Amino acid sequence: MSRADQQTADAFASSWNNLPPGSVYTTAQVADWFAPLGPDDIRGARVLEMGCGNASLMVHVLRWSPAQLDGIDLGAAVDSAQKNLATSGFSNWTVRQEDLTTFSSAGYDVVYSIGVLHHLTMPKAGFDAVVRNTRPGGRFHCWVYAREGNALVIGVVDPLRRIASRLPWWLTKYGLATPLVFPYFLYAKALRALPRWRALRALPLYDYSQWIAQREFAFFRHVAFDQLVTPRTVYLDRGTLEKWLCENGRVAPGSTYVTMRNGNSWKFGGQTRGEPA
Repeated sequence: MSRADQQTADAFASSWNNLPPGSVYTTAQVADWFAPLGPDDIRGARVLEMGCGNASLMVHVLRWSPAQLDGIDLGAAVDSAQKNLATSGFSNWTVRQEDLTTFSSAGYDVVYSIGVLHHLTMPKAGFDAVVRNTRPGGRFHCWVYAREGNALVIGVVDPLRRIASRLPWWLTKYGLATPLVFPYFLYAKALRALPRWRALRALPLYDYSQWIAQREFAFFRHVAFDQLVTPRTVYLDRGTLEKWLCENGRVAPGSTYVTMRNGNSWKFGGQTRGEPA
């Protein structure tokens, strides 16, 4: 575990542990993040989430009827995760504080890591850990920020993040994230309200704005706060992800996918070598 990863985990814990109970995500959002995986891939499976935060994803995944769902996170966000899961109505789960880059298990049927690898000091080590903890013939799935489509975020938000991540969480959330995200909130809502003219598609973050504009201001602020509070964010290009998938000897050739989501992030995954159970 690197000191930077612990700082990042602590920063996110300050975010997750100061949210209202429950999930910040909608059912449709979770289904979109997981595709091409869906409920049929989870039902009856042993599943691991690597970097579970406050269990906002886990409370949805439990409704897909896994045999067992385990979550790990490096930060103290496991406190709010356990509280959220305790009120979920399910008992087939565990959450514990672990470093995902060094975590090893006997192997799970499905392993996923959503919105985590791009914050690690060594993102590839995180990816390799995802694959390492997937049983032979199992499925793995990840989501990360893309370098493609994020020029505005990289040029404007990232420099601010280097300053904001050193401030008290409450000052970052209410003093920076709240006023800074308001113009983008209006921009996204306006794009959503306008006709789908082809010329508009050239505007920054067009696809992403169409998606997030379905949500309320509090969610916009949550996303902005998550962008500003973390000490480290890496934006990964398609070529890097394809290289990871190709070079990891446990990944089954021909099973992989790299799919753009909302014009500014990547979903990628596949299957490990070996016969499915």
